[in-house]
Amino acid sequence: MSGRTGVRRAVRVLAGAAAALLLGAFPALADPPLWRVKPPGGGGEVVLFGSVHLLAPGLDWRYPELDAELAKARDLWFEIPMDGTSGPASTAAAQARSRLPEGETLTQHLSKAGRERLARVARQLGLAPDALDRYRPWFAEVTLTLLQLQARGASESFGVEETLARAAPATARKHAFETPEEQVKLLADAPVAEQAASLEETLREIEEDPNAFEELQSAWTSGDVAWIEREAVAPLRQAAPEIYRRLVAARNRRWAAEIERLLKGGERAFIVVGVGHLVGPDSVPALLRRHGFVVEGP
Repeated sequence: MSGRTGVRRAVRVLAGAAAALLLGAFPALADPPLWRVKPPGGGGEVVLFGSVHLLAPGLDWRYPELDAELAKARDLWFEIPMDGTSGPASTAAAQARSRLPEGETLTQHLSKAGRERLARVARQLGLAPDALDRYRPWFAEVTLTLLQLQARGASESFGVEETLARAAPATARKHAFETPEEQVKLLADAPVAEQAASLEETLREIEEDPNAFEELQSAWTSGDVAWIEREAVAPLRQAAPEIYRRLVAARNRRWAAEIERLLKGGERAFIVVGVGHLVGPDSVPALLRRHGFVVEGP
């Protein structure tokens, strides 16, 4: 997800949108990050690809090594199931956990500056100023983030997961690390104070950093993992440590344990997760390196 932080910045690392005018003229430079993991004695092999979940049409981000690995994939892993059920399940789970308790309002959890920014940003994105006032801060933040991304043409149908799931061999078996309900719970059960702090930073960023969207996309497309760690993951870790723990670090540990199981069993798999999970000291590659696996990549 400098002062640029919040779930929105982390989500954009995992759910970005395209800077097509900036990047579309340079398809040869496309090099989104990819890692290759093996046990020290050989055997299984896992390819990790860092994704963004939402993209706009026309961005050329695929390259020969990525397509070659996908073409020979026998097992394909994603964060959540890519079988058409995740969208409705996510919506239902979000709606069930979206509202504040009776008598509470969103603005009660925000500073004066945050309340004023919320009203301005809501109007900017086509909402009434009080449209989100009955909702929890996490839901308001995700809603505003998605509205802004969609205003720029971003869609899951053009995102990394949807694209690679369609391009994968028909014989590839698809797996998931989590359910949509588990993902929603990670956001909804974070402390309200941290949710509110993250929402306020998102509101500030929408107003004051209009180019952040393109900067992230450019960093991902060029494989600049140092930028992603410095500008997206590290600020979230510092400003909202509990959200970072729930949304990033704890999930990385669970996923790394599953990947270790696959590798020790001699499995070969192609794994696609948000690039924010693959950079920094708590990342999946860092955990696997610490546990003695051979990790080739950024």
